[in-house]
Amino acid sequence: MHIYKHEVKYYECDRMGVTHHSNYVRFMEEARVDFLDKLGYGFDKIEAEGVFSPVVSIQCNYKSPTTFKDIIEIEVSISKVSEMKFEFSYTMRVGEKLVCTAQSIHCFIENGRPVAISKRLPELFQAIQKPSMQITV
Repeated sequence: MHIYKHEVKYYECDRMGVTHHSNYVRFMEEARVDFLDKLGYGFDKIEAEGVFSPVVSIQCNYKSPTTFKDIIEIEVSISKVSEMKFEFSYTMRVGEKLVCTAQSIHCFIENGRPVAISKRLPELFQAIQKPSMQITV
């Protein structure tokens, strides 16, 4: 598990002063990128190897709105791992208030074709498998 903090910006809010729902997907990406950076396998490192990780699926369950200047704490973890895909889970809170739960699934490709991450980047695959990959900030 890893906690990432995002302060809601004015431009992320709609005319009602509520964070627009589309921004939560961006917050998920910020948290996921930070999580992998802290793990030592940032997207820059993975992509330098010629491997890319597109989104296969995203699901968001909005629980409570956020507004300008709210600090959203995003707990991100990897909930499922296979040779071809990772599933990330996200729990977003402002203080004790639950604002969103979400999941994103990512595959791995090289030259436009699916690749088994366990074979192509075994260090990343092994790091994700270990209980010690739990990251705290």
